[in-house]
Amino acid sequence: MNGPLRVFLLDDHEVVRRGIRDLLEGEPDIVVAGEAATAREALARVPAVRPHVAVLDVRLGEPASTHGDRGGVEVCRELRARLPELACLMLTSFDDDEALFDAVMAGAAGYVLKQVRGADLVSAVRTVATGRSLLAPRTVSRVMKRLTGPPREDTPAASPLDALSPRELEILGLIGEGLTNRQIAERLFLSEKTVKNRVSSILNKLGVRRRVQAALLTSRPAAPGSG
Repeated sequence: MNGPLRVFLLDDHEVVRRGIRDLLEGEPDIVVAGEAATAREALARVPAVRPHVAVLDVRLGEPASTHGDRGGVEVCRELRARLPELACLMLTSFDDDEALFDAVMAGAAGYVLKQVRGADLVSAVRTVATGRSLLAPRTVSRVMKRLTGPPREDTPAASPLDALSPRELEILGLIGEGLTNRQIAERLFLSEKTVKNRVSSILNKLGVRRRVQAALLTSRPAAPGSG
């Protein structure tokens, strides 16, 4: 990228924002281009300052009646729809599987705990800024085990992906990257309605109800002998 790495901060605690700002701006090539305490402020300011990375608090303490019950995950989803090139790094105090699922499907590039060391947070910002994902494999593995459960004794050890057509596998891969139906449609030169129907078919064939469950299946190791 040309120039310094530009970062935007969203957290409802001023002390947290100030600490992260001081940490990041201690790096010679990073600047904090803006910050916000609420979802509404972030959605208004981020498009104006065009950061490379947005560091978003997963859970904001703002009243639902005032700000539409939007947390950092909803902000991530909306910002990614407007600015597909923006990398969102989710920051949270809790190791919550559900929040992780929702963040991934909103298009987040990374997910870190607030207990992270300062140097590791800086490294995480740099990582997602280059377009790479920052999701711990052990976390994804734990989530998959809870979602899919142990295999049934009467079920052959075959991949559930075998039921999908080549086009459905292609769409599933894009779901795994966090793309929305609209973005998938643009990538594959399809109508958004066609993509929506294909996604419904994929979920039905895989026997899951949520996009995130389908996406996690793309991370499953192949069965022995499957090539």
